Amino acid sequence: MITNQQLIFYCNFLLPKKDWIIATCMLLFSVNQMSAQGKTINGVVTSAQDNLPLPGVNIIIKGTKTVATTGFDGEYSIKASSNDVLIYSFIGFQNKEIAVGNQTKIDVTLSEDTNKLNEVVVIGYGTQKKSDLTGSVSVVNMESAKKTVTYDAAKMLQGQVPGVTVQSSGEPGGFVNIKIRGITSFTNNNPLFIIDGIMVDAPYDFAPGEIESMQVLKDASSAAIYGVRGANGVVIITTKKGKEGRMDVKFKSIVGLQTVPKKWDVTDRVGYQKITSEAERNRDLRAGVPVSIAPGNDPSSPSYISNVDTDWQKEALQTGVVQNQALTFTGGAESLAYSFNVDYFKNTSYVRTPQDYERLSTNLNLNGKKGKFKYGAKIGYTQSDKEIFNEYNAGQTVISDILGAVPTMPVYDSNRLGGYGGTDNLTQRAISMNPIGYNNLIKNSGKRNRFLGDVWAELEIVKGLKYKLDVSYDRTDWENRKFIPPSDLGWYYITTNDEASLDISTGNELRTFLNNLLTYEVTLGKHKIDALAGWIQERRDNHSITTRGVGFEPGEISMLQYADSRNASEYKFTITGISYISRLNYSFDDKYLLQANFRQDKTSLFSKINNSANFYSFSGGWRISNEKFIHLPSWVSNIKLRGGYGTIGNNTIPQYFFATTVNSFAGYDFNNELAPGTTVVSALDPNVHWEKTSSTNVGIELGFLDNDLQFTAEYFLKKSDDLLLGVPLPYSTGAFPSNVTTNAGAMKNSGVEFTASYSNHHHKFKYDISANLGTLKNEITKIGVNGNPIYGAVSKTEVGRSAGELFAWEAIGIFQNAAEVASSPTQTGAAPGDIKFKDVNGDGIITDADRTFQGVAIPKYGFGLNFSASYSNFDFSMFWQGSGGNKVFNAMYRNLMIGQYTNHHTDELNYWTPTNTNTNVPAPVIGDPNGNARDSNRFIESGDYVKLQTMEIGYNIPFKDKFIQKAKVYLNGQNLLTISKYKGYDPDFNSDGLISRGYDAGSFPNPRTISLGVEVSF
Repeated sequence: MITNQQLIFYCNFLLPKKDWIIATCMLLFSVNQMSAQGKTINGVVTSAQDNLPLPGVNIIIKGTKTVATTGFDGEYSIKASSNDVLIYSFIGFQNKEIAVGNQTKIDVTLSEDTNKLNEVVVIGYGTQKKSDLTGSVSVVNMESAKKTVTYDAAKMLQGQVPGVTVQSSGEPGGFVNIKIRGITSFTNNNPLFIIDGIMVDAPYDFAPGEIESMQVLKDASSAAIYGVRGANGVVIITTKKGKEGRMDVKFKSIVGLQTVPKKWDVTDRVGYQKITSEAERNRDLRAGVPVSIAPGNDPSSPSYISNVDTDWQKEALQTGVVQNQALTFTGGAESLAYSFNVDYFKNTSYVRTPQDYERLSTNLNLNGKKGKFKYGAKIGYTQSDKEIFNEYNAGQTVISDILGAVPTMPVYDSNRLGGYGGTDNLTQRAISMNPIGYNNLIKNSGKRNRFLGDVWAELEIVKGLKYKLDVSYDRTDWENRKFIPPSDLGWYYITTNDEASLDISTGNELRTFLNNLLTYEVTLGKHKIDALAGWIQERRDNHSITTRGVGFEPGEISMLQYADSRNASEYKFTITGISYISRLNYSFDDKYLLQANFRQDKTSLFSKINNSANFYSFSGGWRISNEKFIHLPSWVSNIKLRGGYGTIGNNTIPQYFFATTVNSFAGYDFNNELAPGTTVVSALDPNVHWEKTSSTNVGIELGFLDNDLQFTAEYFLKKSDDLLLGVPLPYSTGAFPSNVTTNAGAMKNSGVEFTASYSNHHHKFKYDISANLGTLKNEITKIGVNGNPIYGAVSKTEVGRSAGELFAWEAIGIFQNAAEVASSPTQTGAAPGDIKFKDVNGDGIITDADRTFQGVAIPKYGFGLNFSASYSNFDFSMFWQGSGGNKVFNAMYRNLMIGQYTNHHTDELNYWTPTNTNTNVPAPVIGDPNGNARDSNRFIESGDYVKLQTMEIGYNIPFKDKFIQKAKVYLNGQNLLTISKYKGYDPDFNSDGLISRGYDAGSFPNPRTISLGVEVSF
């Protein structure tokens, strides 16, 4: 082609200077100029998977900065010349290059990019290609995770990532417990969550549907950049951002019905009266006194109850409802793109009480670019209301109340204050809670308002050198209100006017972060360097006021001014911190990878001599498949070895926990004279400091068949030292309680993790299979100075064993006669029909010393299996998850097998009698003099289970309407099938007592949920 400069030269110097010739030259110049500007190319870009248009696809003229973007209908327009090549690119799809030639209309179909190695993942204070990672970073399959209908993003992680343990319950708005690679502390083991770069303690205030990606940082190599917050692992959540192009509107609605998939086998009225009467009979016969049966259970008594037979599970459990609606707007230009989401979630409990959870959340993300200047903001607001279930005594849940309620107690009784039924101490002799009445009468609510704001700006100072300023503001306001009115729920559960109370707690917490980050990227031949340095300031202010009013008349307004007496207290604190961070990434020839991290944290939580600590990590990788001297078969796509070591910390400690407090107004009686004095109120260790965890991780990554088939395996070892725990003090110190919290513990966790996945998107029938497996071994290596064990609920934690290992007596049979009782080791109160326990230490008497370890409470392994497929407009997926190797103490089963005045399990009907000796159920005796219900292996069960967590079938409705871009309807099932031998409601229950683990005293079972959903894009 003749250039413009050449044409001007010919016209001015080589041709005669006549006007007509000059005019001709100018005409040719204009024609050539138009040729250089090219022609307009139009077209539509669609997805090869579903033939639907793709909005936001970039079309770039190769070798230039000219770019166009598809609109919401996939259409685009760009000016190009015949010799140009157009590059079509879109995140998650393979790039495609097309020569323009003589074409003026080019329709393009993009295929999904199944090569996950090119995926860019979010790491601490930055991003990195997945192929360049050297630490243990797991990328969550969000397409699968979002099929879990939940209010909490943490629940979505269950079974999706090896090494991550998630426990939840069916309580609306209940806490989700998550652990990454075991426990590393006796105080707190919850991971750190990062939402769009902002540190938060838990993600339950934020809508899961707005999440675009989740990464889990599991070792020190990846989490050391978070220093003192990284010991328990880090979960990084990135929400959806704005994209260039016309406005895209998406609407989602899902409504589901929830039921308890399993019921306990408890006795009806006849069975209850039979067992309880037998227990009273055995008590009196052993005591040698006349038999006295409760009148309500005695058919010969005029007070005999025969007209009440309440099935409390039927009465209390109903069909709950869960619903979630969301509306999202995205669009904008390069200078300012936006994503705005409104999300509404409500969960009505499957318990027939007013306890439910409701949340309205909004989220606005802004991002833009002007030359070398990038900027963005995040504004999120959440308003939630949780009606809280009530516990009369600690650990007495509504579920345990439902199962323990006696069938001779009615649900309603208009003769009692409040209108609900109860038991009578003379007629039934049973202390039995009416869970429906109790939770309907008491008003217990928690309201939260949360605002999360973030503003950032980034300037490229010179090529590769960038400075970023990020300021975030996180404020939570709350009000908890509990009103207990006067009521009569039967014997023991009577609230008088003087006892009626109103408790109100209000407060707010404000957390601010100021991040100053400097990054530098440079490529020098085969060398690639990426460096980060930063300075971070953090401040946390907490202020709360608690008020209490006591004394209310029935029907009186539940406000403080109507209480007979009132009192109040106020509390506030401030915690500040400063951190310095740095990271260096180095890559040579895309084969050898190195990374180093450093962070120094300083906090006001500790005394000045211990308020700073340094954390670091080193890691490296070798991409063997990129070596030219290693000749691999063509079907081998990737081989990478990686490993790392580092230290991270934990500062979960109350404020001012290093300063001993005293009472200077304490007096003491010396010879009948009060002498003034000072006494220690609480003894604290002034040298208390950070908990530290060192982590070693090695792994291998393999890819085959163009990375359609991928496999990873890794081994980890975490050693935690200087763990905080209570150490006994001599009584002479005057401190109460008589122990001091200090750095006196240590433990380690180790395990192996595997992942495997296969994707086949090469045919009309497309499918994906992925699986993961993780193992875990926990061992305590130090407890205090003398190694004294720590006892918990049916547990003992000692050096050389795992934390919270079950510790109980061992039942070996039932005494059949008095001779056997006399010839056996002494058991106080034993008689024929009682449980015979093993004399472990052989001293001839059954005591506490005869308890033995019965199994670990921490699961030894966990796994997940995902399968998804699509054909034409249909798609299907299912997700299996499970764990095992652990034991569970079924305290709820124990409570139903004690043979006392509360309700019973139907197994109790097979109790021992002189004529029914072929049984393992002891004779019921009121008072249980032998301690048959003591902590023993009778109530210890396997915690193994396999669950079909989700299954979904969907249909993509084909639309040719420009108003509706695409639509999908789907049917979703959750917690559909459980394979387990566990007697309780659900082996997957929430139990995180740290020391007291695997203890099920009536947990909320996870419901079975059947949902219908629809998603529409406009």
